[in-house]
Amino acid sequence: MATSIPLSQTILVAFLIVTSCIWVFPQVAVATSNHTGVTRHYKFNIRLKNVTRLCHTKSMVTVNGKFPGPRVVAREGDRIIVKVVNHAPNNISIHWHGIRQLQSGWADGPAYITQCPIQTGQSYVYNFTVVGQRGTLLWHAHFQWLRATVYGPLIIFPRHNASYPFAKPYKEVTIMLGEWFNADPEAIINQSLQTGTGPNVSEAYTFNGLPGPTYNCSAKDTYKLKVKPGKTYMLRLINTALNDELFFSIANHTLTVVEADAIYVKPFETNILVIAPGQTTNVLLKTNPNPPNASFFMLARPYFTGMGTFDNSTVAAILEYETPSQDNSFRNRTLFKPSLPAINATNFVANFSSKFRSLANAQFPANVPQTVDKRFFFTVSLGANPCPKNQTCQGPNGTKFAAAVNNVSFALPSTALLQSYFFAKSKGVYTADFPQFPLHPFNYTGTPPNNTFVSNGTKALVIPFNTSVELVLQDTSILGAESHPLHLHGYNVYVVGQGFGNFDPKNDPAKFNLIDPVERNTVGVPSGGWVAIRFLADNPG
Repeated sequence: MATSIPLSQTILVAFLIVTSCIWVFPQVAVATSNHTGVTRHYKFNIRLKNVTRLCHTKSMVTVNGKFPGPRVVAREGDRIIVKVVNHAPNNISIHWHGIRQLQSGWADGPAYITQCPIQTGQSYVYNFTVVGQRGTLLWHAHFQWLRATVYGPLIIFPRHNASYPFAKPYKEVTIMLGEWFNADPEAIINQSLQTGTGPNVSEAYTFNGLPGPTYNCSAKDTYKLKVKPGKTYMLRLINTALNDELFFSIANHTLTVVEADAIYVKPFETNILVIAPGQTTNVLLKTNPNPPNASFFMLARPYFTGMGTFDNSTVAAILEYETPSQDNSFRNRTLFKPSLPAINATNFVANFSSKFRSLANAQFPANVPQTVDKRFFFTVSLGANPCPKNQTCQGPNGTKFAAAVNNVSFALPSTALLQSYFFAKSKGVYTADFPQFPLHPFNYTGTPPNNTFVSNGTKALVIPFNTSVELVLQDTSILGAESHPLHLHGYNVYVVGQGFGNFDPKNDPAKFNLIDPVERNTVGVPSGGWVAIRFLADNPG
């Protein structure tokens, strides 16, 4: 049995703004929760591999030479041990996106937050237990933009003798929506950080690493899903794209949503899904009882409301019914195509998001904090940094683009925050003065202020252990309103409310759903709007 050091009664919340996400890092957490299942061992060899897409071959970082990477499978209660050996020239770390990491925060993976990156020729062992979770998650690199090629599914099955809260599907299929860059993603982000402009966009989106027939020189690289008539399939959909929220649809088929971010939801039917980066959605697909003489496009394309450039393409895969090989009547099939919303269909996205509800029953309760100890209000926005001397910058008015929360843009430390705290050497590494509210309130979704410069720092927010927290995330119109997906490491949160315009602290809380709000690990801040989340700070980290 593992031994533990008593946990301090505080939690440090670090808001890392480089990718507009939120992480949590443990103050003290050095024991792995006891596991009640089996121990599953995996080995990740990080190495370069030549991969060809769009008639373009490049050397890129992979896990075990695979793109996408291998599937990690476990059951609720299992311990997962992954030895990562870095044979590539890049530093790297691996994040287990959505795993709560109860008392194992050092295994979470963000470079310079919970660990220093794994250097070339070195190895690191991730050791954690899956506690109280089952469903579809993902793993990916967490160092600069290596996650563009280093990612894979993390599938957690229910405990033995436990069942889904719906009829068991005939088959389960994992579909990862990703991107393909002809250039090296690391070179792209490094150039962007150097010049201060937005990074170059991808050449294509992908289904399980394949761009498909809508792109030049790519028809042979098309993902095909073969199905049997009269069956129910569960599709495990994962958005592994770097920044883009994606619409998804299958022609002439209705999908039933049953899970979001590894949390069961009240089932609802839809023809079109919206999935933000890092989000997962499980849907049931019921095939026609009689095999149609047709094939059906599965399409995905971005939802985008910002002012910058983006990949405005559509990726296609094909759903095809299995038929007897001797049946000649199915040789010339009609190919049907679904209709997707407009690129900037913000109202559609908001309406779709509002359909998610927790099961909120005895077996899968919604433990929404009914009272709040701490309330925080964070603006999420773009801004600018001055251009360094003797350098040409390509951001607004010769500045550098910067992402910020409460006008603070994250400054990457040179050592891991968790390590510096644990060894009582945090002085000069970070400060515990992250603002709980904007220091200078303004009309957040109205005319933007003239001064768009941000402050820079490595700041943390300290809250007591077991504090019930309400956090409102507010989009702003500074350099253009846009949707911002945010991920909270080590936690699931309840999305109790959302709306457009400025959050009204007097009237909007009365509309909060405290009965069955959806529980997620990744939420989207609406373009020109706000979202309110609640959670209990019960995981030191």
